Amino acid sequence: MREVRLLGGPVEFRGALDLEDRADGVMPRRLPAWTREQYQDPSVYGATLLPSGVRLVFRTDSTEIEFDVLTSTGQLDTDPRPRPTGMLELLVDGAPAGRRQAPVGNVMRMAGPGAPQRIVPGEPGTVRFAGLPAGMKHVELWLPQQTPTELVALRANGEVLAPDPDGRRRWVHHGSSLSHCIEADGPTGTWPVVAATIGGVEVINLSQAGNALLDPYVARTIRDMPADLISLKTGINIVSLAAFRLRTFGPAVHGFLDTIREGHPDTPLVVVSPVSCPAVEETPGPTAVDRDGQITALGAPADVADGALSLAVVRAELARIVKARQADDPRLHYLDGRELLGPGETDDLTDGLHPTAAAYRRMGERFAAYAFAGDGPFR
Repeated sequence: MREVRLLGGPVEFRGALDLEDRADGVMPRRLPAWTREQYQDPSVYGATLLPSGVRLVFRTDSTEIEFDVLTSTGQLDTDPRPRPTGMLELLVDGAPAGRRQAPVGNVMRMAGPGAPQRIVPGEPGTVRFAGLPAGMKHVELWLPQQTPTELVALRANGEVLAPDPDGRRRWVHHGSSLSHCIEADGPTGTWPVVAATIGGVEVINLSQAGNALLDPYVARTIRDMPADLISLKTGINIVSLAAFRLRTFGPAVHGFLDTIREGHPDTPLVVVSPVSCPAVEETPGPTAVDRDGQITALGAPADVADGALSLAVVRAELARIVKARQADDPRLHYLDGRELLGPGETDDLTDGLHPTAAAYRRMGERFAAYAFAGDGPFR
């Protein structure tokens, strides 16, 4: 087994816009380094480290490959086990070739959600894939979408070369945790990856769990990066955090779209409204988690008349904005998120908000049927 350089070598990180060179290894991030100066909330930085859609790509004639990885996962003091680290998935020439549980590394202990963390340092673990087909092949290692994962080392028993250029169209997507898909059964089970696989495109998932708030630095990131297809799924975090009123929400949407259009004036762009979430369909946020672990709204329906946002209001406003802009922007499209997961499927919401792994796959299949169809916006 020969060690292969992770930086400055043949391996390519796709789905990451920044690579932090740390003492132990390479930590991929899904937003550029310059964005760190534009937010203070540590949850934003943490979300960028959760590598949804991030993969290592290379060509090799190896039949055995080893990866040393250092994960960082959380653990409540009341729980004897760390949170699940998720799966590492290997694809060979586009086909599944193995799944391995990501080893536990660093553990962040906390008394409860939002409490200060105490880091228990861990060691890198080794994940091995053997029995791979002989001959030169295209290999992708997909990182667990819910766990920050440093790549410490790569070893192979054959030659490792740079990957061929990806000739597929590039789809850039931004959304909330419902696009980040922490609850998916693996990194290739997130709905954007499911849809991209069906559509035959490469997806870059810039979704930020808990932080899809029309942030200008995200719009500028999308504006400045190559993209053949773009989608924006917005609304649930805005309602859950009561981040906007009706007066400020519309201009923020316009500003986000205006910034993207500065760099991509003619690129197909789909605005997706929230999927069903019973707690905030008619009742505004903010939201909280009750004793049963279910999402509940803290606002009052009467507050809507004064400009508070429910999901019903958000959907109506997004549809209105897109319709108004389409006169000058015919490649702008609107998709009601309930077409991906509707009111009759709320039993598939694990906590009243986040879908099950099976529901995420359905969402991907439905988005693909809409977007990549003969008359779809991504056709």
